Amino acid sequence: MGVQKSRFIKRREFLTGVASVPLLGARGVLSEKGSSQMQKQGAARIPPIRLGVIGYGKRAEELIRAMEPGDLNIEFRAVCDVFDLRLKRGLQAVGSGARGYKNYLDMMNIEDLDAVIIATPDHWHAPMAIEAAGRGLHIYLETVMARTLEESKALRDAVRKSGVVFQLGHQGRQRDLNVKARELIHKDTLGKISLVETTTNLNSPLEEWNISEGEPASAGSVDWDLFQGPATDKQAFSIHRYYGWRNYWAYGNGMSGELLTNEYDAVNSIMDLGIPESAIASGGLYYHRNGREVPDVFQASFEFPGRALSLLYSGTLSSGIPRGTLFMGRDASLELGRILSVWADKRSVKYKSRIEAGIIDPAAPFVNYMSAEQNVDAVSSATSKYYADRGLVSTYREGKQVNTTRLHLAEWLKGIRDGGATSCNIDRGFEAAVTARMATRSFLEGRKVRWDAETETIV
Repeated sequence: MGVQKSRFIKRREFLTGVASVPLLGARGVLSEKGSSQMQKQGAARIPPIRLGVIGYGKRAEELIRAMEPGDLNIEFRAVCDVFDLRLKRGLQAVGSGARGYKNYLDMMNIEDLDAVIIATPDHWHAPMAIEAAGRGLHIYLETVMARTLEESKALRDAVRKSGVVFQLGHQGRQRDLNVKARELIHKDTLGKISLVETTTNLNSPLEEWNISEGEPASAGSVDWDLFQGPATDKQAFSIHRYYGWRNYWAYGNGMSGELLTNEYDAVNSIMDLGIPESAIASGGLYYHRNGREVPDVFQASFEFPGRALSLLYSGTLSSGIPRGTLFMGRDASLELGRILSVWADKRSVKYKSRIEAGIIDPAAPFVNYMSAEQNVDAVSSATSKYYADRGLVSTYREGKQVNTTRLHLAEWLKGIRDGGATSCNIDRGFEAAVTARMATRSFLEGRKVRWDAETETIV
């Protein structure tokens, strides 16, 4: 389908009239000057951004909750889900005025829609986002961006061609400690960094990826053909596949797509690494032997020779012991977890005089920043602690504790209104998707893979 003019702008022009249309930015959305003029006339006269939600599971619930109270000037116009009960719950959550759909194409074809939030299983991410871009609908897409390299390239090209505002759901980019880590590293606080280690440790029923939450899903209440859609391995209805889709290669990328991609994006946001030149991965099913296909222990090594740097990832779904991300430099190391800490290396040249003078003790951090989530009970809620450690729950802005998901969504909405940039745009999303796919390919093929930047292929 050809690119259409943004329905957001189409509706704005209809409401304001030709004579009173404010100044427009480069993308045809409100400029800062135009926005301020309308605000002076009263916020109620600014047309709301009209949203549709595709996939109403646990993450969509969190996204909608993060957008309350209603000071973001949005209206939910549609909810789409293949499961009757979740569709009903979604409509109840967004309030009156929204219509329900089982087929996402039917939802995208309605006229009063400006943008979509896609929170479906991974195998639907790229097909749905490509359709949205072709219709001029702005896109907030949950991670990972796409399952395969071919899907990743097709989605990137579709978003670039359409000019819609795209945000990938790596809300950790809003975290204050990540911003501080970037600042310290770019100020050369650590000296030459040659090794970065990042991790995922989870140990709860949630990470077994088989939660049903008591919902009576069945072949009669789930449109199974629509759920499977582009999946490569079509099967008869299975409640295990429906709730535990992350456990099967047909629907996702296993730990690399669900977990590694979050850790990689955090490091990428701090160091601007881009796509690695090579990857090698290993692991296996060592604990959750319940019929799943994807490993529950996974590790990958990525090489960035242009930066003279290696990135190591390791993760397990059967241990909740906390491990942060470690940036190892010649003069100091930075650990990023619930807190940010920097230790000087005892053989540092940069800090030698201060170490000898007793000003800096290599056995203790000389930089400490605290995170927002100090109230998480690490004993009774190990999973909550993991998300807090990664800045996926909250952060601080101007001395106030705020929801990182809300900040990420607000950044996207601002981009729709005034053309502002999003921090996890289509190019950053492409880097994360390709990196995750390289790790998956390496694991499945049992070999080291390389990225050919010229041909954009994994070889």
